[in-house]
Amino acid sequence: MGRSRRTLPEELLLLALDPTTGTTAQPQSLDLGLAGAQLVELALAGRIAPDGDRIAVVVPRPTGDPTLDCALELLRRRGAPVRAVHWIGGPRLGLRQTYLSHLERCGMVHAVAGQMCGVLPTTRYQATDNDISREIRARLDSAIRTGVPPDPRTAALAALAHAVGLGKHLYPGNEGRSSRSRLRDLIRHDPMGGLVAHAVMDVQNGAAAQPRRGPATAGRPATPTARAATEPARGVPMQPHRGVMARAVAH
Repeated sequence: MGRSRRTLPEELLLLALDPTTGTTAQPQSLDLGLAGAQLVELALAGRIAPDGDRIAVVVPRPTGDPTLDCALELLRRRGAPVRAVHWIGGPRLGLRQTYLSHLERCGMVHAVAGQMCGVLPTTRYQATDNDISREIRARLDSAIRTGVPPDPRTAALAALAHAVGLGKHLYPGNEGRSSRSRLRDLIRHDPMGGLVAHAVMDVQNGAAAQPRRGPATAGRPATPTARAATEPARGVPMQPHRGVMARAVAH
């Protein structure tokens, strides 16, 4: 995967950054969205594919993007498809900071040091080129206004933006109500984006702890493979959504 094109996690993060304050909208749910955006990006690169409500690795070859390849390797190690809701429910430690640091290295944002309550050090990130954010936003606006089915990347970005709650940030107030509704409707235009977006919302609603059971498996003991597929990803550090990173970095 070439680096001339921004990845979905990067675009989602740029959408969430407030150009005036340097804070990110919906910081806790955004962490879930970034993990989900990685899955969609890997699917667009042909490395993974949906398997029901699970994610299966189909081509384990690296993409060339270190952060995406780390996620791909963790998925490969599972040895069996993993439920999207369980993968997204275990955000990688420091994932948001990883992408913010990458955007800073690329010159798309710059760090602004500050203090919270005059004591705790904080870092906020200001966009250095608002044209990039405007271009990303324009793709969503065009899909909402025209009603023409968007390309898979834009459809997935819209689905993720809705899932993490960016609708009220992008289209605020009563005047933005119809746009928020159409943003939600774009979720149907990309199967992988829809699967991931629903998984993000399920995690926020606490559904990650309730494995789905189909009629063929109801009432039967779980096999070792089935148990492995419903466990959180091994080797992935779990973090609370309201940790120090969420409080001190770009919130």
